[in-house]
Amino acid sequence: MAGETTKKPEGFMREKLYVLPDYWIRELEKEDLTSSLYITDIGYFPSAQYHFRERPEGAPAHIFIFCAAGEGWVELQQDERMTLREGDMIIIPPGTPHRYGAAAANPWSIYWFHFKGEHAAQLVSLFGLSAAQLALPPSGIARFTEWFQPAYELLAERTYSLTSHVHVAQTARQLLSGIGLNTMKSAQEKKRENYLEQAIQYMNQHMDTSIKLTELARHVGLSQQHLIHLFNLETGVPPIEYFLRLKIQRAGQLLDLTELSIKEISAAVGINDPYYFSRLFKKMSGFSPSRYRSIPKG
Repeated sequence: MAGETTKKPEGFMREKLYVLPDYWIRELEKEDLTSSLYITDIGYFPSAQYHFRERPEGAPAHIFIFCAAGEGWVELQQDERMTLREGDMIIIPPGTPHRYGAAAANPWSIYWFHFKGEHAAQLVSLFGLSAAQLALPPSGIARFTEWFQPAYELLAERTYSLTSHVHVAQTARQLLSGIGLNTMKSAQEKKRENYLEQAIQYMNQHMDTSIKLTELARHVGLSQQHLIHLFNLETGVPPIEYFLRLKIQRAGQLLDLTELSIKEISAAVGINDPYYFSRLFKKMSGFSPSRYRSIPKG
């Protein structure tokens, strides 16, 4: 590429690298199912010592870089240098002068891909991913690494398959939007989610008992009023109502998957009175336990 500077000896051990031929780019630009978003280059550089790229005029595509290990740096528009460490990512917009490289002492291992398309800039902008250094949470890292290998193999091994390009484009769109949704959450939203997850986990661990609101609030570390507000906000029902719904959901699974009696299932979800259990199950599901069990499913 004209105007691009590269400093890299002879490749990196175990590297992966795929570049889409120019004539295929022109085909994907015209194809309805890929013109909105498609990948032109994709790769993985492990322990990329001396890795360096400089593009004074920028690149024609968005560049996604994810640092899986080690450390590196990125400079955009000759601005202040950003350090990328394990778990960090950045998307460099097209036409943006930039340079980036591996740290000398602990060179990064990076996954990367270039993507273009009519919706590329709008997608990146909508989810706040443009030119921003972001730290991916564990779920985001898992989502990305699970996506990368199948995507790379499809493009590298089935270069001339339109269906492969369509599939990778669709999954790339999901990947980017998923990362964006997660990183757009405020610290307060993530804190609320954490409290909610703790409460629901506690409920699931005590499915065969009854729990009180005071007990649940104490476990999570919130006041009862705050916990009620959180559940109403996130689930639409207060905590104990949510717990009952979990019990009925579990009871439905036991009715479908086991030969346990109604009385045994009632006890398994912490409701000692099977008659009360049957009334509650019908109220929440619309069917009595025995009728629900008789309905074919799947």
